[in-house]
Amino acid sequence: MTQPPPALAALAATDAAGLRELLLEVCSSPAWAAAVAATRPWHDRAELSAANAAATAGLSAADLRDAMAGHARIGTPKPGDAVSEREQAGVRDADPSVLAELRAANTAYEAKFGHVFLVCATGRTADGMLAALRARHPNDPATEAETVREELRKINEIRLDRLLDAPQ
Repeated sequence: MTQPPPALAALAATDAAGLRELLLEVCSSPAWAAAVAATRPWHDRAELSAANAAATAGLSAADLRDAMAGHARIGTPKPGDAVSEREQAGVRDADPSVLAELRAANTAYEAKFGHVFLVCATGRTADGMLAALRARHPNDPATEAETVREELRKINEIRLDRLLDAPQ
């Protein structure tokens, strides 16, 4: 078997507490972090990606709430949080009327589902995020929970890639 890329090997070799901390920066669900950590060592990105997918698929409703708690409201990146600001860069120069519509749509979504609207915002414009929010609002809770799970998997994947691509 070939050696894993250096960044992946370094991540896999991180002590348990350090790995937990790094993984919780990717996804704020302790259950997700524990499930991913339990699959190490990873020999390639595909193995880490599979660990993310399996861990995300296995999250309970409470675990999903833990994961969503780590995400800023769409249209309102957390000030000073580089990850939130980078992922929601599409709202940076958005028209104020679109941001107002996002706030209203978020409020309606949160009232219906009881949690923030979670979407993989990387590469999306404010208009695109608003369209996704409006398209998903009619979902029933079970359908929306599975959509949220898939969006979370994509977000985690991007964050894991960034972690591995960061300068060592």
